[in-house]
Amino acid sequence: MTISGIIAGFTLGIVSSWHCAGMCGPLALALPVHHLPAAKKFASLLFYQTGRVITYSVLGLIFGLAGSRFYIAGMQQWFSISIGLAILLFALFYYYGKKTIHFPFLNRFHFFIQQTISKLLRSAKNPPGYLLLGIANGLLPCGLVYLAVAGALAFGNAFHSMFFMIAFGAGTIPAMMLAAYAGHLMNYSVRQTMKKAVPVFITAMAIILILRGLNLGIPFISPELPDTAGKTVTCNH
Repeated sequence: MTISGIIAGFTLGIVSSWHCAGMCGPLALALPVHHLPAAKKFASLLFYQTGRVITYSVLGLIFGLAGSRFYIAGMQQWFSISIGLAILLFALFYYYGKKTIHFPFLNRFHFFIQQTISKLLRSAKNPPGYLLLGIANGLLPCGLVYLAVAGALAFGNAFHSMFFMIAFGAGTIPAMMLAAYAGHLMNYSVRQTMKKAVPVFITAMAIILILRGLNLGIPFISPELPDTAGKTVTCNH
């Protein structure tokens, strides 16, 4: 895993987290931790955030395995460009259609997750309980998580994709912790400002993926990618 991939995931997590904090602030404030002692409150919130990162890492591993198929087939460059173009279309749809990225076929699954979160909110009594709550929260619909998963697909290696998603999740933690402690300070205008910035982040990620697929030989931005996972070696006697 190159350091550029980790930096890209962490940076995407940081810029995404301000949108997430604005949109998910009410959920963070709803966590039943305000009556807990300071140390236990911090531990519970940290377990909650760790749960989200665990979910993101598993998603990265799963989609990384799918992306590796294209790497083995020697299609990594075209795959990266295709994903970048698809994300760019999502950004245009978001900007001009004023709608978030949403997949209707996942509605039933997301409804189940929402019910599970409601039950966990009532039963969470200790830090490990908040870990389960965070794991479930990581499965809620979020356009920027979809964006990160799309980026993870383009790595062509399951473990690289997993570490990219771990870095993405780690980048979201500071702002999400702040939202849990001071989310009430984020008024409607602040949330709307964060929401307007989303297309910019999506477009930047799309351009990076397209440049990466163009194989321009530019360090960190468009490094040279192999056409195939390996070449067949023949032995002549």
